[in-house]
Amino acid sequence: MPVAGGWFADVEVLQRGQESVVVAAHLVPEPELALLHAHGDSLAKGPQIMGILNATPDSFSDGGLHAVAADAVSSGLAMAQAGAEILDVGGESTRPGAQTVQSAEEIARVVPVIAGLRAAGFSGVISIDTRKADVARAALAAGANFINDVSGFTYDPKLAQVAAQAEVSVCVMHGPVDPATMHLDPHFDDVVLDVYDFLEGRIAALESEGIARANIVADPGIGFGKTLDHNLALLARLSLFHTLCVPILLGASRKRFIGTIGNAPQATGRMAGSIAVALAGIAQGVQIVRVHDVDETAQAIALWRASRAGMTI
Repeated sequence: MPVAGGWFADVEVLQRGQESVVVAAHLVPEPELALLHAHGDSLAKGPQIMGILNATPDSFSDGGLHAVAADAVSSGLAMAQAGAEILDVGGESTRPGAQTVQSAEEIARVVPVIAGLRAAGFSGVISIDTRKADVARAALAAGANFINDVSGFTYDPKLAQVAAQAEVSVCVMHGPVDPATMHLDPHFDDVVLDVYDFLEGRIAALESEGIARANIVADPGIGFGKTLDHNLALLARLSLFHTLCVPILLGASRKRFIGTIGNAPQATGRMAGSIAVALAGIAQGVQIVRVHDVDETAQAIALWRASRAGMTI
């Protein structure tokens, strides 16, 4: 059976409180197999690179680097030239402990960047990284055509309707409503299945709001309200999320767990570890990787693909 640009003949069955078992694919119930088969073409697209443009003074890795709109536009165009097909523009830091930014301030940060990218000729996907309906509405008017919400569309009940009315694609992430407290003793009964159930429920909710499944991307939210062990458990089972039958986005770039394992205390020193995690995700069929280091990630993906295929592709 094809899935996410690859194929499978066996599946791993995960159940709460029990050891996982591997069974032949033909033993999977027909409705689930049929759903995967129906979405095979869309799941095969990738990997795509989403470049991160934080128009904020306080993001954990690059706060202040793109706080001036002209600098953000210049960096975004360079990312596109290096291979980013999606540019993710954010005006509110969601690092652990970050405080909520008022909508007017967030709009003032992101709209000039989005408008500037379009004026400069960027015709690819511009994602607005926001939890707020009014910010998304302003960003879409400026030229954005994708909404990326770290709260999984739970922070602002009006945001889903903005996306549905605009008929744009969205990314639903497993993340906290409040980044200010997400790092305080996060707990899961079973992190992989808890995250899966959350995303499955949110996808159903978005469909009920009028957003087509074909316009939905899912992100397990690596680093958001999760311990190092939680993050590693999710990374080891990323392929599970293909059964949501939407593309998977992996956003692990420069996260703290990479610094912990890779002995890189400064976020800017985590490029190598970030690329390693991105390639591990791509090996499990992840369709989009959200990264800071676009040029280097694009090079790594090109060599990874060529070495697997035995030819340039």
